[in-house]
Amino acid sequence: MLSSSPKQATRGLTLIEIAVVLVILGLLLMAAMPTVGTWMRNTQVRNTASSMLSGLAQARNEAIRRNIPVRFSLVSLTDSAVMNNTCAVAANGVSWVVSVRDPSSHCSYAPSNNPATDAADANNPLIVEASAGGVGGRNVVVAARLDDGTAAGGTVTFNGFGRVAEATPVRAIDVNNQTLGNDYRRLRIEIAPGGAARLCDMSVTSTTDPRNCATRVSIP
Repeated sequence: MLSSSPKQATRGLTLIEIAVVLVILGLLLMAAMPTVGTWMRNTQVRNTASSMLSGLAQARNEAIRRNIPVRFSLVSLTDSAVMNNTCAVAANGVSWVVSVRDPSSHCSYAPSNNPATDAADANNPLIVEASAGGVGGRNVVVAARLDDGTAAGGTVTFNGFGRVAEATPVRAIDVNNQTLGNDYRRLRIEIAPGGAARLCDMSVTSTTDPRNCATRVSIP
């Protein structure tokens, strides 16, 4: 006759053990929060800078394609996440518009699919593309300066050859965090007279590093 072995009693977690686990998890979460916050802010800076770089390339390509001047404008908005007619060209704008005409106060126009017809409306800026920077970059600050490094500027115009048309053009656009610190990225978009734009990192000081910025002007 087979003998049945007694069942082992199952033991659950005690209240003290659960409390210890919760404390450990809380400490790990607190330790990770600054790192996560820094990563999120750096991602916002990178995304904003990449978006502007894309907008500059689009303005240049459109100018070549149409063989007419096309402008890239940094714009400020009452709500940086909503593109509307509160827009104004500004050197510190986190949003941008690619258009044939000055987009000031007319950014709510839809992109123009028929420029020849749309041009009859004097208020229509003939928008090619627009981006509200506050959608993913509310903690980002932008500062653009002209070629002399002192005066502010918010517009870059490309001619039919893809070159910068202004006599004193925007030379650099800095994209930073509202909170300054060594943990946060400081990116810059450099715009050459020939029209090419590149993204560089202001924290890189080695001139042999391809991420290094050629322009060393200080943009607050």
